Amino acid sequence: TQDPVVMVRVTEQLIRKKAEHNEGLISSLEELSLHQEHVEKLEFIDRWCRDLKILYLHDNLIAKIENMSMLKKLEYLNLCLNNIERIEGLEGCESLKKLDLTLNFIGEISSVKCLNKNIFLEILFLNGNPCTEFSGYRQYIIHNIPLLKEVDGKEITKSDRIQAAQYMAKNEGKILFQEKQYLVKRSREKEEKILNQSNEGDADLEKCGTEMTDHSPETRVKMYMDIERGKEVPQPKSKKREIKLVNSQGKPINVNEAKIDFLLLENDDSNCYELEVKVYRYLETSLINVDVNPIVIKITIKSKVLQLVLAEEVHPDRSKVTRSMTTGHLQITMPKVKENVLSQMKSAQKQQQASREKESKCSNSSDSRPMISSRPSNYLETETGRLETLLASITKSPVQPPASIESMDNPDCLDEIPGLEE
Repeated sequence: TQDPVVMVRVTEQLIRKKAEHNEGLISSLEELSLHQEHVEKLEFIDRWCRDLKILYLHDNLIAKIENMSMLKKLEYLNLCLNNIERIEGLEGCESLKKLDLTLNFIGEISSVKCLNKNIFLEILFLNGNPCTEFSGYRQYIIHNIPLLKEVDGKEITKSDRIQAAQYMAKNEGKILFQEKQYLVKRSREKEEKILNQSNEGDADLEKCGTEMTDHSPETRVKMYMDIERGKEVPQPKSKKREIKLVNSQGKPINVNEAKIDFLLLENDDSNCYELEVKVYRYLETSLINVDVNPIVIKITIKSKVLQLVLAEEVHPDRSKVTRSMTTGHLQITMPKVKENVLSQMKSAQKQQQASREKESKCSNSSDSRPMISSRPSNYLETETGRLETLLASITKSPVQPPASIESMDNPDCLDEIPGLEE
């Protein structure tokens, strides 16, 4: 056997909870919504909230309209999706203009006559009720509530009223006979429900939703009770997957719990590992933790682990971690412990080349004068480079050496000196 489910009752605490828009004051409340609260009985609302103008009570388990006589200012009442079988208890709602009773179980169509006292009622919805299947249903409503302006979303015209009056003069008895047949059928259903009522277990709860059931107030209540019992049963919590960072032998393994993209490269020139982790751009840096070990690097991103096993040992203390300001990606450089022969040769070559370039620069800066080479005199070498220039051959008559001082003193020798004449 199972414990019965306790239905929700209208309490002052519930109404105050729904009156947050009115600062929790219920005496001056003008609009109240108690939909989908599984309310079974209407009570206390007309005493605590007498100024109500709009009241939403749809999708509950209300079986009877009662305790509404003091709501003199109520203009709109919504009772869709309930278990109401008869229209009653609304005579005191003097200001009622709109009444919505969609998808209830109203089969007693003659009960609509009680709405004649609501002289301001203009709009009525009865869609989805058993009475709508009666032949002449619309004409009956229009004829018995002459002040209505709209039924089930369709406007009532003058011609509709005339046709309804003509129809009801001949067929009112047929409509009442249909009502009587429905009430007899309904009473039989109630008796069968009582006889077949039994405590149902989990097997019947599993059938719910897979087998066709009748549409009745009792079925709706049963479905609600089954749902509530299902909520009370504690559901087994799914175990969170345990992430293992080492295998059965105690060796670290590769793990990408964060499911984030990364790129691990081996740089032979600098003899190091270069790891790029594509972290989300707007992720706070304080939520990222990088732990470099000799053979393992572990990155924790918002408690999600990315662990990579390295093929060679690295220097944890010489590793560097940077983050891009544009993309947010992590750049991690990890120098290797073991030196690479190829990288040593390349570094040596670079050093030699750098020293040669330095020596050539120093030699060029120290020589400010043109350098003379061992080439023939028709080549000229300058500090900016060698400039070959072919000197034009200049042919001149040979010049004899000048006479000595002694010969110049001798006047007899003047004729021998070229260019001198007496």
